[in-house]
Amino acid sequence: MMNILFTLCGRAGSKGLKSKNLLSILDKPLIDYGISLIELYIDTHPNDQVHIALNTDSDELKKQAISRNSEIVIIERTEELANDTFGKIEVIRDTFFKMKQKKEVIYDFIIDLDLTSPLRTLPDLNGLIEKYMNSQNTDLIFSVVPSRRNPFFNMVKLDGNEVSLAIKSQFTSRQQAPDVYDINGSMYLYKPLFLENNTYLFDGIIDLFVMKDYKVLDIDDKEDFEWMNFLMPKFLSDDPELKRVYLKR
Repeated sequence: MMNILFTLCGRAGSKGLKSKNLLSILDKPLIDYGISLIELYIDTHPNDQVHIALNTDSDELKKQAISRNSEIVIIERTEELANDTFGKIEVIRDTFFKMKQKKEVIYDFIIDLDLTSPLRTLPDLNGLIEKYMNSQNTDLIFSVVPSRRNPFFNMVKLDGNEVSLAIKSQFTSRQQAPDVYDINGSMYLYKPLFLENNTYLFDGIIDLFVMKDYKVLDIDDKEDFEWMNFLMPKFLSDDPELKRVYLKR
């Protein structure tokens, strides 16, 4: 048996796309994709104690969450943390502290599911947890996808009028360069002790969970939202696990 805290975090405002956390993809609210995935996990792991917490300053997002699952705990976003100058890890940390006090539970780990990344599946989530359980000294694991560009080989920077490789190297092929990944922001798993003592992601011992490359897609602006709605029917037809998330009500 494990004690797991799932966090869902979303501000009321957004600079890239207005009220993006309240949007729906194929008539399913974005927050429902995260909640449905957690519920699928609960269904298949009945011995685990699972808590879900939503940290937000949005009344509409609270309503969406509670109407979908009445057991979700609402953590009021403080005015300070509602400012976009604070990193998300600080919001997750605040949620963890308040849930630990409220539930009087020692959590084995904390998993944050990003609201704007609806392409996760139960095998993804299980794989993330399995990787952590098999690790030795890992403080956190976050999801990535293989990068289509490599800063050691085919990414350049413009400094004044000078163009050069983003990272100086003598590699003549991409295969020679180190493997690089894009952080897709979909899933983060934290060891409680790390979260208690840190507010910067890269201060910890990190491992990566690699997802399929198309799962780099998330929703940050209007174009992302339009593409996600356009592509989702194809993703659902190709991936029965994603369809399970979509159909979970």
